[in-house]
Amino acid sequence: MNLSSSYRKLDGLLTTLGTWAQPVLLLVIRLYWGWSFFLTGKGKLLNLEKTTAFFTELDLPWPKINAILAGSTECVGGLLLLVGLGSRLVSVPLMFTMIVAYATADKDALGKIFSEPDKFTDAAPFLFLLASVIVFAFGPGKLSLDTLLGKKSLATAP
Repeated sequence: MNLSSSYRKLDGLLTTLGTWAQPVLLLVIRLYWGWSFFLTGKGKLLNLEKTTAFFTELDLPWPKINAILAGSTECVGGLLLLVGLGSRLVSVPLMFTMIVAYATADKDALGKIFSEPDKFTDAAPFLFLLASVIVFAFGPGKLSLDTLLGKKSLATAP
């Protein structure tokens, strides 16, 4: 057995394992970060005056409306992400919300994305943004309502 053949066998095995792990990984990402989005959004909405005051300090226009929009997006979007319903669609406003969070509340971290990448990745929005980007790019996975409903609609199609 030569090195090339051994590599192909190992690559095939790793591809099989990766293919099996992908829906599980996407499920774990959706469950954890969907719930985390929900909790942060709920926190914003339940403490609306505090959130509005913080948004006022950031000089955001219409701070109360933006607090309601951000909290609602995170709360509802998080629940949809959690169950895997409209996953790619809901990941777009979640990504937008996290980019706005970087641009307003974590300007310094955003400005140092290349000079001090650790500061960028340590900022609060980073993992929320990363989870949203992963779901946007790879979809919700096989263990989601999107997949379940898609299979049912294909089964009932004429």
